[in-house]
Amino acid sequence: MAPRFLPYARHAVDQEDLAAVCAVLSSDWLTTGPVVDQFEEAVGNFVGAREAVALSSGTAALHSAMAALGIGLGDEVIVPPMTFAATANCVVFQGGTPVFADVDPETLLLDPGQVRQRITSRTKAVIAVDYAGQPCDYDALREICARHSLALVADACHALGATYKGRKVGTLADMTVFSFHPAKHITTGEGGMVVTGDPELARRIRLFRNHGIAADHKQRALSGTWYYEMTALGYNYRLSDLQCALGMSQLRKLPRWLARRREIAQKYASRLHNSARVRPLKKRPENEHAYHLYVIRLLRPDLGISREEVFKRLRQRGIGANVHYIPVHLHPFYRETFGTRRGLCPVAEKAYDQIISLPLFPAMTDDEVEYVLASLEAALGAWRAKER
Repeated sequence: MAPRFLPYARHAVDQEDLAAVCAVLSSDWLTTGPVVDQFEEAVGNFVGAREAVALSSGTAALHSAMAALGIGLGDEVIVPPMTFAATANCVVFQGGTPVFADVDPETLLLDPGQVRQRITSRTKAVIAVDYAGQPCDYDALREICARHSLALVADACHALGATYKGRKVGTLADMTVFSFHPAKHITTGEGGMVVTGDPELARRIRLFRNHGIAADHKQRALSGTWYYEMTALGYNYRLSDLQCALGMSQLRKLPRWLARRREIAQKYASRLHNSARVRPLKKRPENEHAYHLYVIRLLRPDLGISREEVFKRLRQRGIGANVHYIPVHLHPFYRETFGTRRGLCPVAEKAYDQIISLPLFPAMTDDEVEYVLASLEAALGAWRAKER
């Protein structure tokens, strides 16, 4: 048996992280202080973005991006179905309508051809999801958005540290959203960020995260006044200095964590790429993958094993396999509210019936990777012999 339960993702916190948080606990600022600014600057520098705004979660970051674009009642935003519900929910939060465009069958990334087919006179934006950590086809998506005067938002919650044609994720869209949930590449406990090259969009997001109040406490202190005005409806979507201190410390370790993720992914790929029973998702050669998830597809149902049975067998062996994701348009809320149904995005729906996410996190040992592969082989029922 495995020496420990192996979840699909696991955060890592060390003494350096603890010291960073304790330093903030001993300071004058626990929230809305200088470490927030430092974390924003560090992430902006890491991804090459002019502006970075820290928020309380990836969902808050997505919501803030939609608010900054002015999405409202009657507006449509094109989203992929193969994502976490927050990608579509953020449109609904603003009164807009998410329109689901299907994904590429080999990568499960948003299909630009499907995006073209979904554009109407009400379309205002496209949200591209860098599923599993692989960037979308941003050249094609930017061309479509430019032709139709649409905003392009990258939901890169899986893709911190990825690149597309040598360009960093964070510089490929009008706005890019990251998540710092414990399952992601770095964590702040909960947290998110929007990066952009547009100062006006950043200003709107900062307004939105602070109740819609135009002058924050630092600006009031500089001007020597107590007076402030709420000029728009906003939320308390702020990220604390405690969380940003953890994020700053984690960010310093990100390059080696990314390297280890890619190493583990290569070990999986080298063993699975010739299998007739399972197939990893395709990696496009122009991309440097960040590997938040390692997703495989189960093939050959005629050989008599279901995804549910494989999942159950892996769990019995202490492998915390998971499924990412139930296509968003199949959730009851979307069926009942927007009339979505099976058949709307057939590629994503077929993939959902086949996919499993294997454990992948930097602290995994080579022995644990081998145990996952051996457990998968056992779960598939001696698939090597059947392939012959």
